[in-house]
Amino acid sequence: METHKVVSHDEWVAARRQLLAEEKEFTRVRDRLSRRRRDLPWERVDKDYVFEGPDGRETLSQLFDGKHQLAVYHFMLGPGWHEGCKSCSFWADNFNGIDAHLRQRDVSFLAISRAPLGEIEAFKKRMGWTFKWVSSFGSDFNFDYHVSFRPEQSASGEMIYNYAPRKTTMDELPGISVFYRDEGGTIFHTYSCYARASTC
Repeated sequence: METHKVVSHDEWVAARRQLLAEEKEFTRVRDRLSRRRRDLPWERVDKDYVFEGPDGRETLSQLFDGKHQLAVYHFMLGPGWHEGCKSCSFWADNFNGIDAHLRQRDVSFLAISRAPLGEIEAFKKRMGWTFKWVSSFGSDFNFDYHVSFRPEQSASGEMIYNYAPRKTTMDELPGISVFYRDEGGTIFHTYSCYARASTC
């Protein structure tokens, strides 16, 4: 920092204006990308997923909790782990309280991990978190949304993450999935984003 370029005020303003023009163009590009993201087609969710939460067993439909949209954070905490992923934990430190704001926008939010509920609850208590967090242990949910991987997948190198084959020794990776439930109760998968993708 001590060797950073130092200029006059007029030169600084000129440089800042040039950067501002680029920032505005970036905003326009991001707005176009956001529009395309909203226009992305949906896929119907036909599998019946069941989760274990603080209030007992809940279906995917019940996780919407009366809202039309459901945003899921795939938190890296596998069965038998002593603690959650450090990066996921950093993000989760900001989850407390956001559900009230999202609910005003017709969105339910929660985290899902493959660890059994008891292990989730112990780590959640240790971290002082209050957001909803359920277990997908025993279901295909995390595998179907490509954030958990079976040993044979890792051994064969046939893992798919961020929509492409990937080789890794990890059996859990992070991500976000978004769902929509219509008035008739039909559920659609509308979007997924992975932490190692450029969009997250």
